[in-house]
Amino acid sequence: MSTISAPADARRLTLDGVYKVYVSRGESLLAVRDVSLDIQPGEFVAFLGPSGCGKSTVLNMLAGLERVTDGRVLQGDRAIQGVNTGVGYITQDDNLLPWRTLLDNVAFPLELRGVGRSERREQAHALLRSVGLEGFERAYPYELSGGMRKRGAIARTLLVDEPVILMDEPFGPLDAQTRLLLQDELLRLWSGSGKTIVFVTHDLVEAIALADRIVIFTSVPGTIKSVHRIGIPRPRDVFHIYETDGFSELFDVLWAELREEITKARARH
Repeated sequence: MSTISAPADARRLTLDGVYKVYVSRGESLLAVRDVSLDIQPGEFVAFLGPSGCGKSTVLNMLAGLERVTDGRVLQGDRAIQGVNTGVGYITQDDNLLPWRTLLDNVAFPLELRGVGRSERREQAHALLRSVGLEGFERAYPYELSGGMRKRGAIARTLLVDEPVILMDEPFGPLDAQTRLLLQDELLRLWSGSGKTIVFVTHDLVEAIALADRIVIFTSVPGTIKSVHRIGIPRPRDVFHIYETDGFSELFDVLWAELREEITKARARH
């Protein structure tokens, strides 16, 4: 990631007493209850919690893809009331267009913004080099591995150079080795960029390895159970995170809280 030039205000996110109610066939479901959180400029925050607890719903509200039922969601001092064009969003799927080469996929956001062909391709080339995909510019998605497609999707999001990046289990479908490589790549790209990252995951080790703070959500209706600051110094070695001083103690504390909520969620089914 290039060093962001956006003001700190554009990199700050606020959830203020947020509720989300879904209505289906005349019945209401309270999905998210009274979520309040301040995410500071340049911070890497991970969301953890049982499946269905509202983590992705909160992420979608930050992206403006879900409207809040009550409360406020802000980027800086601006209330998010529609699609939020001030964030980049990396989903679980790579969403690469199958009829476009990798280079043209990565350059696509700049094409939508009217950037000239040579300029957007030059920028896309540079980002593909930064994520280790130089030489694959002319490949189509079906010719690439899952990890390579995910790198391409990350490069495409970063090319827009938004001050905030939202990531919804981006490495979930990948094998363990590829996950580690991409975690390491993500930290390398984010370090020193000044960008804010909000990262949804089910993987506690991944959250500890990546985040400045971990937010644990309760079972549905999801609210914030606890927030933990991760004191492991940076730069971090994701390949040997288990051996880091304090890792085991931190893991045990977080897992005890997370396990309690997972048990509650299972008891409801």
